[in-house]
Amino acid sequence: MSALLSAALEPLPELDAPDFGARLDRYADRRVVMLGEASHGTSEFYLSRAAISRHLIEHHGFNLVAVEADWPDAAAIDREVRQRDDTPPPEQPPFQRFPTWMWRNREFAGFVGWLRRHNAGLAPEARVAFHGLDIYNMRASIAAVLAYLDRIDPAAARTARERYRCLTPWQQDPAHYGRAAMDPGFERCEQGVIQQCRDLLVHQLDYAGRGKDSFIDAAQNARLVAAAERYYRVMYHGGAASWNLRDSHMFETLERLLEFNGPSAKAIVWAHNSHIGDARFTDMGMQRGEHNIGQLARQAWGTQVALIGQGTHTGTVAAAHDWDDDMQVMRVRPSRGDSYERRCHDTGEPRFLLDLGGEHAAPWRKLLLVPHLERYIGVIYRPDTERWSHYAESILPRQFDAWLWFDETRALTPLGAEHRNAGLPDTYPFGV
Repeated sequence: MSALLSAALEPLPELDAPDFGARLDRYADRRVVMLGEASHGTSEFYLSRAAISRHLIEHHGFNLVAVEADWPDAAAIDREVRQRDDTPPPEQPPFQRFPTWMWRNREFAGFVGWLRRHNAGLAPEARVAFHGLDIYNMRASIAAVLAYLDRIDPAAARTARERYRCLTPWQQDPAHYGRAAMDPGFERCEQGVIQQCRDLLVHQLDYAGRGKDSFIDAAQNARLVAAAERYYRVMYHGGAASWNLRDSHMFETLERLLEFNGPSAKAIVWAHNSHIGDARFTDMGMQRGEHNIGQLARQAWGTQVALIGQGTHTGTVAAAHDWDDDMQVMRVRPSRGDSYERRCHDTGEPRFLLDLGGEHAAPWRKLLLVPHLERYIGVIYRPDTERWSHYAESILPRQFDAWLWFDETRALTPLGAEHRNAGLPDTYPFGV
């Protein structure tokens, strides 16, 4: 198996090589390129996505970057990299909730600095936008909707405050809302946030005439509040519904961004492998009834989408043992012998690209079509239970269009108080 794979793979240069990103030119004609990661705490995954994104932006006209992050936090980055003055600056630096290191890290800050410099040489309408796709930061989204309406329609702002009042006690810890919402009286809360979203959209022509970017920001925050209210309700009951609602929201957000930016819009998406790898060919879809943004994008746009996963054999990772625990640099166990990762490790190549696209009948592809285990590490890593908590069965050649491999990886570098005034001039949005 390793010999067959060795003949098919394409060795990659160092991550800082000028031609690293050019190895993905084969996907430059796609409208959406999704770049995955096997963990949220690995430096190489962030650096490779940054290198590929820079190349696609500079040479192939990609003009949107959308990431697995909360919309209001990403909006602070967008305001900075596009030098927008149509919205007030955030009251506090973005990405303050757990897991802070997922976006407050040197690797991502470097890409933000590059994007700001790149945009500085372009006319405002040609600048590359940066947006978040995720659903969690309900509190910041409520604040953003109210701030927007306070500026352009104070009467509507008063109505919105009344509608959002039922969510006020839960903004600090919305996960507890699901249990409280079992009370039938909370139906009015759902109705209120949905009506607020509808009212914003009814006034689209009027509001958007005063600034399209600020309108879409407010409208998306209103949608997020409505989606988050439902998400936290269904999350309490468990099952696939909350996952599906979250990924549907991410897909619909991406869909709106492409529509808003017109037929020339081309998007790069950064998200975990579990979100961008087609769920129909993993345990998620085959056993648990879950879908994800990669599957929904393929079903909607077909070959206009490229899904690119990333994996590793061993090294270190930034992660926590439990939710809301402190981040630690942990050792990643060597991959299991019955996993796709071990097949890649056995090639002996430190870095490579494996093109999985097409239906060609190469012997190596036939072997990979036999389901194997695949490792998924999020912001939580529990090495002692790794087989059950971090591996799932997948069919790699159907899950992704391509696979990037880094045999040994290292933990990313978080930005903390120790980095304040440490010579990072391009990280203004992070408050360091």
